[in-house]
Amino acid sequence: QVQLVESGGGSVQAGGSLRLSCAASGKISSINAMGWYRQAPGKQRELVARISSGGSTNYADSVKGRFTISRDNAKNTVYLQMNSLKPEDTAVYYCMILVVAGTYWGQGTQVTVSS
Repeated sequence: QVQLVESGGGSVQAGGSLRLSCAASGKISSINAMGWYRQAPGKQRELVARISSGGSTNYADSVKGRFTISRDNAKNTVYLQMNSLKPEDTAVYYCMILVVAGTYWGQGTQVTVSS
């Protein structure tokens, strides 16, 4: 079994920062991509940022220049540094890992940005 444990969500005012972490554990031989998605009320889940095993990254246009994704392969952990947060960033954030056996998701962590 593979488990993803997320942390770092919370409530901040617009312009503030948060750092999300997601640690993967269990039967993991190697992790290909890791990423963060989010889902706001009444909306579909969308990609926020993704990082490959080689460190290549891609971001949603709405977060470019404000969010930074990184990973620590030794710890099987992915991070999302979120700066200059906006009320429209309010959502449940989910981490994701892609391994040979398939895709795994975290339980989600709430991020609330007030104006």
